[in-house]
Amino acid sequence: MDMPKLFQIGDVAKLFNISVSSLRHYERIGLLVPEYIDPESGYRYYSTRQFEPLNTIRYLRALDMPLSEIADFLQNRDIDLIEEKLRKQKEEVIEKQKKLCRIERKIDNRLRQIEDARSSEFDVVKVSKQPASRAVIMEDTLRIENMFDMETPIRKLEQSQAQGVVFLGKVGVGISKEHLSKNAFGEYDVVFLILDREDEFNGKVSELSESHCASLRFCGSHGEAPVHYRKLMEYINNNGFEVSGFSREITMIDYGITNDTEKFVTEISIPIK
Repeated sequence: MDMPKLFQIGDVAKLFNISVSSLRHYERIGLLVPEYIDPESGYRYYSTRQFEPLNTIRYLRALDMPLSEIADFLQNRDIDLIEEKLRKQKEEVIEKQKKLCRIERKIDNRLRQIEDARSSEFDVVKVSKQPASRAVIMEDTLRIENMFDMETPIRKLEQSQAQGVVFLGKVGVGISKEHLSKNAFGEYDVVFLILDREDEFNGKVSELSESHCASLRFCGSHGEAPVHYRKLMEYINNNGFEVSGFSREITMIDYGITNDTEKFVTEISIPIK
C-alpha cells in the first residue's frame, strides 16, 4: 500500500529520538494512537498531524510531568490549563529538589562517618567536647548478643515514620548513669537515634546538650563492648571524673556496610564532668 504521508513506528521513533516501546506504551494508554494499523501485518503508521502532539508529549515529559496530566491537557487544550499544570509541576520539581538536596547531605554525612571510622585509633581513651545534638530516645532494657537483637527496638522507633529510620541518623544503645557507676554492663537501658541536622522525625525529640565525653573506639560490635566499658570506667574513676549521663554506643561500621567483622568499628562515649 502506498502511504507517502505516513511513517512507520520505527521511523517516528528515530525522528523524535524516543523508543518504540514508549510509542507503544502511549498507544496502550490512549495518549497517542497510530493513524493507521495494518490489519494483516499489525504495523503502526503515524501521520504528520500527530507530530505536534508527540512533540508536546516529549516536551512535557522532559519537564517530568506525569503522563496522566499530559493526557488531560491533550484532551482539553487550553492556555489556563497548561499554565495551571506548569505551575503545579514547578512546585513538585521544587519539592523534589529539596528532597534530593537532603539526600545529598545524607550521603555526605555518611561518607564523612565512614572516613572517620576508617581512620580510627583503637583502644585509646580520649576526652573531647561533644556538640549538642537532637536525639530520639527510647528507654528499653535490651540484652544484645548479636546484630538481630537491635531490630525490634529499631522497628519500634520506625513505626511512626514516613521515612524509614534506616535513612535517618545514627542508631545506638546506651547504659544508664546508675548502671555505669555499678559497673553493670550486661544490659542496655536506652535505644536512641541521633538525628542529623536535616532529619525530620514525627515524634518526641530530645535535645542533648554539649558535654565532655570520655570516648573509646574498638574493632568489633556490641557483643565485645563490656571489656571496653570497664576500661573507660577505670579511666574516668582514676582521673577524678564523674559520669553525668547515659553512655552512647554506636557501631560506625557494621553489617550494613561490610561482612568482614574485622573491619567493624564501634565507638563508646560516656558523658563526664
